[in-house]
Amino acid sequence: MRAAEAAAAQLPSGVPPSRSLSKWAGELVIFQNPVRYSVAWTLQLQCHAERLSNRRADTLMLLEHLPVYTAGRGTRPAHLKSRGASSELASIPIEAVNRGGSVTYHGPGQLVGYPILALSRYAPGAKTYVHMLEEVLIRTLRHWNIHGYRLAKMPGIWVTDQKGVAKIVSIGARIDRGITLHGFALNVMNDLRPFSDIVPCGLDGRRMTSLIEITGAQCNVPVVAECVANEFSAVFGLEWAIKISQDSQTTVADSQPVAAIGDR
Repeated sequence: MRAAEAAAAQLPSGVPPSRSLSKWAGELVIFQNPVRYSVAWTLQLQCHAERLSNRRADTLMLLEHLPVYTAGRGTRPAHLKSRGASSELASIPIEAVNRGGSVTYHGPGQLVGYPILALSRYAPGAKTYVHMLEEVLIRTLRHWNIHGYRLAKMPGIWVTDQKGVAKIVSIGARIDRGITLHGFALNVMNDLRPFSDIVPCGLDGRRMTSLIEITGAQCNVPVVAECVANEFSAVFGLEWAIKISQDSQTTVADSQPVAAIGDR
């Protein structure tokens, strides 16, 4: 059995298999330095417009953010806990965003992925698309011997450790004129304290965790990004042309092409 076919066989019911005979051409853009949320949002909109007009291939942006809270359309006032002026977390900005879901935190050490895809190529709708994103992250966690799983009506990936059930991946997406926006955030080695000042994803009483907290070992974000890129390629059937950006102010078009992830 071919590797792609074997990977497709592991997909849960309702998730379209990867295209085993050929793959769609895609562009993977990796940012080496943390990016301000406003810069990343501008780049998402740029990529969305280019994808909508067929001037760009399906694209996955992988990056880390400077500290920021993003509040989705499902955010309620109670999800944003009162932060005293003396708190070291009080200076973290809050950005209102048009994705689904509630409030979450992004910061250095967390891997964020923004897929800009023509959805009809891969999935019949948003539910299957989210399921496919979850599959990418479940497969990624297996590389660190972590069993990630889904919980009904709670998009994202969950784990069970010595402290109980915790969330390690947040997912929030938007589909605009058939093109996807926003995406997922995997906690790798980021500071988890900022989650204490919000109700993460609007789920009161739920705990957040990270790769480093579960494994107790230092985790390398670029290595995790490489793994995510490979698993995304397998699940969605994409062949990457890869670009590396060293400047958080750059446009996606200005980032430097490389032959493969391993050439960084």
